Amino acid sequence: MREFETCFIVQPEISDEGCAELCTRLDGILEKSGARRVMLDDWGKRKLAYEIKHFQKGHYFFLHYLDARGQVVEELERVLRLEESVLRFLSVRADTKVTDVEARIAEGAEQERIQQEKAAERAAREAEAAAAAAAHVPAPSDAAPPEAEPAEATADADEDASEEGKNPREEEE
Repeated sequence: MREFETCFIVQPEISDEGCAELCTRLDGILEKSGARRVMLDDWGKRKLAYEIKHFQKGHYFFLHYLDARGQVVEELERVLRLEESVLRFLSVRADTKVTDVEARIAEGAEQERIQQEKAAERAAREAEAAAAAAAHVPAPSDAAPPEAEPAEATADADEDASEEGKNPREEEE
Protein backbone atom coordinates (compact mmCIF):
# COMPACT_ATOMS: atom_id res chain seq x y z
CA MET A 1 0.00 0.00 0.00
CA ARG A 2 1.00 3.59 -0.56
CA GLU A 3 0.65 6.37 1.99
CA PHE A 4 -0.78 9.71 0.90
CA GLU A 5 -1.05 13.04 2.67
CA THR A 6 -3.64 15.65 1.79
CA CYS A 7 -3.21 19.11 3.25
CA PHE A 8 -6.20 21.43 3.10
CA ILE A 9 -6.85 24.91 4.43
CA VAL A 10 -10.35 25.86 5.59
CA GLN A 11 -11.68 29.39 6.01
CA PRO A 12 -10.97 30.63 9.57
CA GLU A 13 -14.56 31.63 10.26
CA ILE A 14 -15.88 28.08 9.81
CA SER A 15 -16.90 26.66 13.19
CA ASP A 16 -15.28 23.61 14.76
CA GLU A 17 -18.47 21.67 14.04
CA GLY A 18 -18.26 22.63 10.36
CA CYS A 19 -14.63 21.49 10.20
CA ALA A 20 -15.52 18.23 11.96
CA GLU A 21 -18.34 17.65 9.46
CA LEU A 22 -15.95 18.15 6.53
CA CYS A 23 -13.43 15.73 8.06
CA THR A 24 -16.21 13.17 8.61
CA ARG A 25 -17.21 13.48 4.94
CA LEU A 26 -13.61 12.87 3.89
CA ASP A 27 -13.40 9.83 6.21
CA GLY A 28 -16.56 8.47 4.55
CA ILE A 29 -14.97 8.83 1.12
CA LEU A 30 -11.90 6.96 2.34
CA GLU A 31 -14.00 4.10 3.74
CA LYS A 32 -16.15 3.86 0.61
CA SER A 33 -13.10 3.57 -1.64
CA GLY A 34 -11.34 1.00 0.56
CA ALA A 35 -8.58 3.33 1.76
CA ARG A 36 -7.59 3.42 5.44
CA ARG A 37 -7.13 6.61 7.41
CA VAL A 38 -3.89 6.79 9.36
CA MET A 39 -4.44 10.11 11.13
CA LEU A 40 -5.88 13.59 10.88
CA ASP A 41 -3.48 16.29 12.01
CA ASP A 42 -5.21 19.55 13.01
CA TRP A 43 -2.70 22.42 13.03
CA GLY A 44 -5.33 25.01 13.94
CA LYS A 45 -5.66 28.56 12.69
CA ARG A 46 -2.52 30.13 11.30
CA LYS A 47 -1.57 33.18 9.31
CA LEU A 48 -1.33 32.54 5.59
CA ALA A 49 1.84 33.43 3.69
CA TYR A 50 -0.30 35.50 1.31
CA GLU A 51 -3.95 36.46 1.08
CA ILE A 52 -6.24 33.80 -0.43
CA LYS A 53 -9.80 34.79 -1.38
CA HIS A 54 -9.52 37.85 0.91
CA PHE A 55 -8.51 35.73 3.93
CA GLN A 56 -5.28 36.30 5.83
CA LYS A 57 -5.70 33.31 8.15
CA GLY A 58 -6.73 29.71 7.61
CA HIS A 59 -7.43 26.52 9.55
CA TYR A 60 -4.87 23.88 8.51
CA PHE A 61 -5.56 20.12 8.37
CA PHE A 62 -3.32 17.24 7.28
CA LEU A 63 -5.02 13.96 6.41
CA HIS A 64 -2.76 10.87 6.22
CA TYR A 65 -4.21 7.73 4.61
CA LEU A 66 -3.24 4.45 2.94
CA ASP A 67 -4.54 3.41 -0.46
CA ALA A 68 -3.52 0.44 -2.59
CA ARG A 69 -4.70 1.79 -5.94
CA GLY A 70 -4.25 5.55 -5.46
CA GLN A 71 -7.68 6.32 -6.91
CA VAL A 72 -9.11 7.87 -3.74
CA VAL A 73 -6.91 10.94 -4.21
CA GLU A 74 -8.95 12.04 -7.23
CA GLU A 75 -12.24 11.73 -5.34
CA LEU A 76 -10.91 13.59 -2.26
CA GLU A 77 -9.60 16.41 -4.41
CA ARG A 78 -12.91 16.60 -6.30
CA VAL A 79 -14.82 16.98 -3.01
CA LEU A 80 -12.35 19.57 -1.69
CA ARG A 81 -12.56 21.52 -4.96
CA LEU A 82 -16.36 21.69 -4.69
CA GLU A 83 -16.35 22.62 -0.97
CA GLU A 84 -16.67 26.41 -0.72
CA SER A 85 -15.07 26.61 2.73
CA VAL A 86 -11.78 25.09 1.51
CA LEU A 87 -9.28 27.74 0.43
CA ARG A 88 -6.50 25.44 -0.86
CA PHE A 89 -5.55 21.77 -0.88
CA LEU A 90 -2.59 19.66 -1.92
CA SER A 91 -2.16 15.88 -2.06
CA VAL A 92 1.22 14.16 -2.10
CA ARG A 93 2.43 10.58 -1.92
CA ALA A 94 4.24 10.36 1.42
CA ASP A 95 5.51 6.79 1.12
CA THR A 96 5.52 4.49 -1.91
CA LYS A 97 5.53 1.22 0.00
CA VAL A 98 4.07 0.64 3.46
CA THR A 99 4.63 -3.00 4.35
CA ASP A 100 3.19 -3.17 7.89
CA VAL A 101 -0.19 -1.48 7.53
CA GLU A 102 -1.47 -2.24 11.02
CA ALA A 103 1.71 -0.91 12.67
CA ARG A 104 1.47 2.32 10.63
CA ILE A 105 -2.19 2.79 11.60
CA ALA A 106 -1.37 2.17 15.28
CA GLU A 107 1.50 4.68 15.08
CA GLY A 108 -0.82 7.26 13.51
CA ALA A 109 -3.47 6.67 16.18
CA GLU A 110 -0.87 7.19 18.91
CA GLN A 111 0.34 10.43 17.30
CA GLU A 112 -3.26 11.65 17.01
CA ARG A 113 -3.93 10.84 20.69
CA ILE A 114 -0.80 12.75 21.80
CA GLN A 115 -1.81 15.70 19.64
CA GLN A 116 -5.31 15.78 21.20
CA GLU A 117 -3.83 15.71 24.71
CA LYS A 118 -1.54 18.62 23.88
CA ALA A 119 -4.46 20.56 22.39
CA ALA A 120 -6.52 20.00 25.55
CA GLU A 121 -3.62 21.18 27.75
CA ARG A 122 -3.12 24.25 25.55
CA ALA A 123 -6.84 25.08 25.72
CA ALA A 124 -6.78 24.76 29.53
CA ARG A 125 -3.76 27.07 29.78
CA GLU A 126 -5.41 29.64 27.51
CA ALA A 127 -8.62 29.52 29.58
CA GLU A 128 -6.61 30.03 32.80
CA ALA A 129 -4.71 32.94 31.26
CA ALA A 130 -7.94 34.55 30.08
CA ALA A 131 -9.51 34.15 33.53
CA ALA A 132 -6.42 35.62 35.20
CA ALA A 133 -6.38 38.55 32.79
CA ALA A 134 -10.09 39.20 33.40
CA ALA A 135 -9.50 39.19 37.17
CA HIS A 136 -6.64 41.73 36.98
CA VAL A 137 -8.25 44.26 34.63
CA PRO A 138 -9.24 47.38 36.62
CA ALA A 139 -12.75 48.70 36.19
CA PRO A 140 -12.99 52.00 34.27
CA SER A 141 -14.25 53.82 37.39
CA ASP A 142 -11.20 52.61 39.39
CA ALA A 143 -8.69 54.05 36.95
CA ALA A 144 -7.53 57.57 37.72
CA PRO A 145 -8.04 60.09 34.92
CA PRO A 146 -4.85 61.46 33.38
CA GLU A 147 -3.74 64.72 34.96
CA ALA A 148 -4.04 67.70 32.67
CA GLU A 149 -1.56 70.58 32.81
CA PRO A 150 -3.20 73.74 34.12
CA ALA A 151 -3.82 76.41 31.49
CA GLU A 152 -1.96 79.06 33.52
CA ALA A 153 1.28 77.06 33.53
CA THR A 154 1.15 76.63 29.75
CA ALA A 155 0.52 80.36 29.25
CA ASP A 156 3.48 81.25 31.50
CA ALA A 157 5.79 78.92 29.55
CA ASP A 158 4.62 80.47 26.26
CA GLU A 159 5.39 84.00 27.56
CA ASP A 160 8.83 83.03 28.87
CA ALA A 161 9.78 81.34 25.61
CA SER A 162 8.49 84.21 23.46
CA GLU A 163 10.67 86.63 25.41
CA GLU A 164 13.70 84.47 24.59
CA GLY A 165 12.66 84.18 20.90
CA LYS A 166 12.09 80.43 20.94
CA ASN A 167 9.11 78.37 19.95
CA PRO A 168 7.59 77.04 23.25
CA ARG A 169 6.29 73.84 21.63
CA GLU A 170 9.76 72.72 20.52
CA GLU A 171 11.06 72.79 24.09
CA GLU A 172 8.28 70.54 25.39
CA GLU A 173 8.99 67.79 22.90
